[in-house]
Amino acid sequence: MAHNHEPEYLIIPTENGKEEKFEILYTFDHDETGKSYMFVTPVDGEQGGEPDEQEPYQEVMAFRYTEEDGNLNLEMIEEENEEEWDMVEEVFNTLVSELEEESEENEQ
Repeated sequence: MAHNHEPEYLIIPTENGKEEKFEILYTFDHDETGKSYMFVTPVDGEQGGEPDEQEPYQEVMAFRYTEEDGNLNLEMIEEENEEEWDMVEEVFNTLVSELEEESEENEQ
């Protein structure tokens, strides 16, 4: 995904106590729920995909978050919450489509 600004990063501790660095790709507020969300991708992670695939994929994770006193508090989105996941996926797919359109326009 392309950026028109300086990347922002955050450190997320894993279950085994290790800390991983993630780049914040996009943040948004949902008007109906009043909740804030972010898409992040691992900085040190390798791109996925099978060797015969034409384009590797980039792992992207979605979190709900709050901000208090300059600190971000991340919350996992429950797997069972299909309505919330559908909304997050719709925003993500729209963002990807817009970025692909921009990329195609820049190539012309």
